[in-house]
Amino acid sequence: MIPTGQFGAELHRLGFHFYTGVPCSYLKNLINYAINDCEYIGAANEGDAVAIAAGAYLGGKKPVVLMQNSGLGNAVSPLTSLLYPFRIPLLGFVSLRGEPGVPDEPQHELMGQITPQMLELMQMEWQYLSSDMAEAKQQLLQAVQVTEQNRPFFFVVRKGTFEPEELRSQTPLVAVNQTARVKHKRDQLPTRYEALSLLHAQRDSHTVYLATTGKTGRELYDIADHAGNFYMVGSMGCISSFGLGLALTQTNKDIVAIDGDGSLLMRMGALTTIGCYGPSGLLHILLDNNAHDSTGGQKTVSHNLDFVKIAAASGYARSVYVHQLSELEAALREWKEAKKLTFLHMRIAAGSKEPLGRPHIRPFEVKERLVEFLRK
Repeated sequence: MIPTGQFGAELHRLGFHFYTGVPCSYLKNLINYAINDCEYIGAANEGDAVAIAAGAYLGGKKPVVLMQNSGLGNAVSPLTSLLYPFRIPLLGFVSLRGEPGVPDEPQHELMGQITPQMLELMQMEWQYLSSDMAEAKQQLLQAVQVTEQNRPFFFVVRKGTFEPEELRSQTPLVAVNQTARVKHKRDQLPTRYEALSLLHAQRDSHTVYLATTGKTGRELYDIADHAGNFYMVGSMGCISSFGLGLALTQTNKDIVAIDGDGSLLMRMGALTTIGCYGPSGLLHILLDNNAHDSTGGQKTVSHNLDFVKIAAASGYARSVYVHQLSELEAALREWKEAKKLTFLHMRIAAGSKEPLGRPHIRPFEVKERLVEFLRK
């Protein structure tokens, strides 16, 4: 078996000390090391963990993602439509529950058979992690070479690979909502384009706008392309987790994650993670048109939910319903003047600008440009 502390120290020496993931018994000792001695963000699901890691990478970290192979399916979307087009590297460890010939629970049987093939189908470089420390150190050097080429690398971890590592006593993070202002008057229902235009008009040199996939990113690009913009493609529901990773690692920047109702509904568990870790430099804006606008306007179930109360219960310091554009401007100014993790919910009209083009800049160029912007 690998001495977990020594292996973790080698990872640290190579620059990997930001971890995120979802627990697995095969990886528990490495996870315990990460919690004890590094920065570890516990994600609600594996896809969110990949998005958090991607944001942390743009913020200057070399991220590590830990997951059970049963959760590999949950991570397929951000692995293929976020990491791949944006050329974002990470170092991943995925357990091999259900390994053929090793007794395990029935739900792991099929995934145990297909884990390597899944990684190969997603064009992921991978190896079985050796249980010999000297060989494992050489494997880490090979993995680093891959990540330095802006590609992710995964280790598949068999049962009993890591020596026991005791989890030291943890102090729970307690997030408390301070402000919750709910809807109390009629909505103005501006267009998304009008809301995004207002946000753009308030831009300054240290603000980053992260736009969720679909019409939001396309309209923000149409208003004015900017080096401080990030246009999410695919990986629906991941913009807030991406924003969390970036806000935790770029505390000198103002990070604004612009979400949609369909996107937020897809990965609502992210709210609890964001609320718990609570970066004050993150503003999470929900532009809610009660529709999947990018795919034809099919209705969502957002009309049944009180997102302000949900965000407040999740630990956002401020959670505010915004009725009109003037309130959106005031709320943005309030957040900039007194930084606290803030959630804004604004209902907007259905539909989008017509005609509406698509960004002409390629995703990896958006990433590279934003990295340069963040360094200023």
